[in-house]
Formats: sequence, C-alpha cells, structure tokens
Amino acid sequence: MKKQFNRMRQLANQTVGRAEKTEVLSDDLLQVEKRLELVKQVSHSTHKKLTGCLQGQQGVDVDKRSKKLPLTSLAQCLVEGAAVLGDDSLLGKMLKICGETEDRLAQELLLFELQIERDVAEPLFTLSEVEIPNIQKQRKHLAKLVLDMDSARTRWQQSSKSSTLTNKDTPTGAKADALREEMEEAANRMEICRDQLSADMYSFVAKEIDYANYFQTLIEVQAEYHRKSLELLQNVLPQIKAQQGENHE
Repeated sequence: MKKQFNRMRQLANQTVGRAEKTEVLSDDLLQVEKRLELVKQVSHSTHKKLTGCLQGQQGVDVDKRSKKLPLTSLAQCLVEGAAVLGDDSLLGKMLKICGETEDRLAQELLLFELQIERDVAEPLFTLSEVEIPNIQKQRKHLAKLVLDMDSARTRWQQSSKSSTLTNKDTPTGAKADALREEMEEAANRMEICRDQLSADMYSFVAKEIDYANYFQTLIEVQAEYHRKSLELLQNVLPQIKAQQGENHE
C-alpha cells in the first residue's frame, strides 16, 4: 500500500511540475510506439476473422477434425445413400462417385486449413498477443524507471540546496551523497531498459516485411487449395459424364 501511495505521489509531482519529466525515447521511437498499437489491433482483428472462416474444429486431433467437417458429413451421406440405392443403379453410381469426390475435397480442405493455421493464424496471434505486448510491457517498465530516476534526481537536488556547500557547486553531507548514488543507480537501470527497448522496437520495424509475408502466404495457400480442388473436380467430371452416357445407350 505504501509503495502504491509513493508511486501516486511521484506521478502527482510530475503532473504539477515539481519533478522534471524526462522523455528518453527519440521521436522516431515514439512513432514506432504508436505503430505498435495499430499493428496489434489489426493483427488481432485479422486473426479473429480468419479463424472464424475455418470450418474445422480447432484444438482437436486431425482425425477428429476431419470427421467434423461439413464436407466429410456430406461425403458419408452420399456414400451411404449409394449403398441404399445400390451400385448397379445410375443414381447409386452417381452418389458413390460424388461421395468419394466430396471426401477427397474434404481432405484438401483439412490440409488447407491446417496450413493456414500454422503459417498465418498462429504467427498473427503470436504477433498481437505475445510479441507486441512484450514490447509494450517493457515500455511501461521504462516509464516506471524514468519516474524513479526523475524523482531521485529531484530529491537529490532538493537535498543539495539545503546541504552545507564546500564551494558553490559541490554539496556535502552523507544524505546528499546517498541521494546522488541513488539517482545514478536509477539512471543506470533506466538506460539499460531503454537500450533494450530501443533494440526491440527497431527489430520490430525491421521485421515488418516478415509480417507482410503472412498475408502473401494467405493468398498463396488459398490459390494452391483452389487449384487442387478444381483439378480434382475436373478429373472426376469425365467419369460422371461417362456414367450418364452409359445410361442413355
């Protein structure tokens, strides 16, 4: 409780101008800080909408997920219908061919969704829920360290003014020395945190091309899935038409 009170008092001192507030990030990094939040919001929304498009149940094993696909249920229904009507009838044969085709389409869909999860959805989740929040958490920690440093400097300056001076510039007294040491330690902790945060922010900027690649991958994987599905359908159409032709003869 006492620590919370001291922290509130420090914030109040800076707010009213009693303690000088230091800005330790460059203008460029302040812009990066704003962009972090924007990228986080966009990545979070995209991940949510993207996973909403997936038909398979997430978080279950592949076999169970495959069985839960609507296409798999349709395929099973068609194959069962073929068995009921008999393979020797035209309708039975058509149901069997279509059922087998829908099952193969379901497998293509399953592989497509698994790849989308692995190469797009999961990286977006990591970006929005892990990587950026970690940087933002570090930014908050830096703000706390800056507050500590500014408060320590203010205490040292106030103590220096009231201490006995050996000359115009050098304060004496054990209290002033202790406060100066506290200020220097606080400044050192702040600088270490600031340097690490700066490195992480610049790394984030440098990796924007990697983040953009997630969306290129999305389109590429979709294109490959639709290409394979179309090829599968085109290959089965002659077989279906042949069955129809035999029935007309």
